[in-house]
Amino acid sequence: MGGKVRAPGWKILDAIPADHVDIVADLRDLTAIGDSAFDAVYASHVLEHLSHRGELESVTRALHRILRVGGKLFVSVPDMDILSRLFSSDTISPGDKFAVMVKMFGGQSDKFDYHTIGLNQQFLMDYLFLGGFRDAYKVPAFGFFPDASSATVAGVPFSLNVVAIKTA
Repeated sequence: MGGKVRAPGWKILDAIPADHVDIVADLRDLTAIGDSAFDAVYASHVLEHLSHRGELESVTRALHRILRVGGKLFVSVPDMDILSRLFSSDTISPGDKFAVMVKMFGGQSDKFDYHTIGLNQQFLMDYLFLGGFRDAYKVPAFGFFPDASSATVAGVPFSLNVVAIKTA
């Protein structure tokens, strides 16, 4: 979901058409993708663009639906606990504090690049559970792509990386 770099075995879904995009679709409507279509879904810094008023739960259900049993959802979101601590710190520079604020609210480079929910580990796990995932765990990194899932701000990794497995 999202991404700019093609990789063997991966398809890129994005709401904005581009040469590197395989599936043009809004994350909020995955009805064009069949049930159990994928062994893995990678969603780096996309879920925070969804509303807490039904969208995030609906999308986690859809992500669960499009995975095969045993399939894995690799999800990365800005960790609001880490970002809040950094933002309220007196020890980081104004430039780093601004960078933290951008991670909280989105880059706002297009109409989709706004964050509408702040997630921490508890909130993300709760939404994954609502979506049907019963087995999920935090990991330090995925190592798939050089993207926001492994980025730092003020020298601190700020992403929450979770693997959720479809068990049924």
